[in-house]
Amino acid sequence: MEDTLIYRYQRPSSLIKKDASEELFLSKYSEIQKNTDVPCFFWGDVGQPFILARCLITLSNIVKSSFNLSPFQMALLKDPIVTAGNGRLRFEGFSHCAGVYARVDVLPDGLHGEFLENGTTNVDFNQSMITALGSIRLNERIMLSVGEKELGLYKEEEKVVERKVPLPVKWIKGLSTVQIYLSESEKLYCFNKIQTQQLFRGIPKGPIKSDYYLIIRGNRPMFSPVKSVDAVCVGGLHRLRLLEPLLPYIDQMQVFPHAHMQSTTWQLRMGNLRFSFSVSREAWRGFSGEGAVLNSLIDDIPDEWIDALDKYAYANQSFNPSAFALNENISLEKTVNLTGKLAAMGLLGYDQDENGFFYRRLPFKLSRVVGLNPRMKNAEKLIAEGKVEILNKNAVRTEARVEGTGVHHTVIIENDKERCTCEWFSKYQDERGPCKHVLAVKKLINA
Repeated sequence: MEDTLIYRYQRPSSLIKKDASEELFLSKYSEIQKNTDVPCFFWGDVGQPFILARCLITLSNIVKSSFNLSPFQMALLKDPIVTAGNGRLRFEGFSHCAGVYARVDVLPDGLHGEFLENGTTNVDFNQSMITALGSIRLNERIMLSVGEKELGLYKEEEKVVERKVPLPVKWIKGLSTVQIYLSESEKLYCFNKIQTQQLFRGIPKGPIKSDYYLIIRGNRPMFSPVKSVDAVCVGGLHRLRLLEPLLPYIDQMQVFPHAHMQSTTWQLRMGNLRFSFSVSREAWRGFSGEGAVLNSLIDDIPDEWIDALDKYAYANQSFNPSAFALNENISLEKTVNLTGKLAAMGLLGYDQDENGFFYRRLPFKLSRVVGLNPRMKNAEKLIAEGKVEILNKNAVRTEARVEGTGVHHTVIIENDKERCTCEWFSKYQDERGPCKHVLAVKKLINA
């Protein structure tokens, strides 16, 4: 079928923007589409097409990689999420195992075109697109179009259009956790091009099963198998090799470790392009199973609050929790829960350069998000079956007994600390989110 060049679209005389919450809770489908009068979100050219092409090929290679899945499972997953909004383009994707997250940001000064509407789509990069990207030459001009149902690449007489595909459920779970982890990470190091290339040359060959640590000796960063003070722990170090094709083009690299070392983010800066690369704590652990948003799903937040946040974030294409709490007269604690819920629904991503959340149109209904988190479902089942008993409770401490399979577990919640006698808590010590017993107790006492 012949595709119409998207850059032929003209801006309508008036754009009627639908209420941002119109379909948020009414749609019977898992992915909610906001109705717009504009089929195209962005069309124009980019300032660094050759480097952008290399970034997108690297992103596609990341999506095609896996560190713990079978070939059959790999075949079920797809390619980038593309968001146009706030004067920039963002391309996001996960490895098949969901343990590696990558995002390409094209900043406003790297785009020469027109944003007709803010929106998001999810496409599959087929071989024709990879071939077209690989053939882009230095200083060659290309046109990009991003629409609700497709992404187009146009150069000289050639055009390649990729159609929208379903979004993998595993990506929705991973997206929610990654954004929370990114918001809890702080920049620790900034390395120039030579330092970065020296660092990557020190990565051992082959799969690496043990932890390695990023350390500084003199003025030189290096990876060491020996832990030291202030070292950054990196599990599955071999995954960083996915970035090697981009190293010749970078200006610098910044490193953002998570506050509790649950992930590390490596940001490559190339003029007006940013390539962010986040890896989970260990190669066998995907972000989709980390449970970072579970505490945000405990409280029953009124729909009108989520509605107000959605409108605010859509209008601004960004979200500042503190400003929103002040404007809406809502406590900061409630706003943090709201943020987690919006991130869990796919509405919010996190930009470490701007220290804030950005808005994307990929919401799932909240009921579906809860269904994607088995621990939360199991916690609700424990409450429904009357298996949670509050033994004592005061302002700072709650003790409860939760019935398990042939055993009773004791849960103690004291100030901000929580403990459980179950095997899950003993193994992970709350590093991968709360267990179902703690969730059940917290949900019951907050009801």
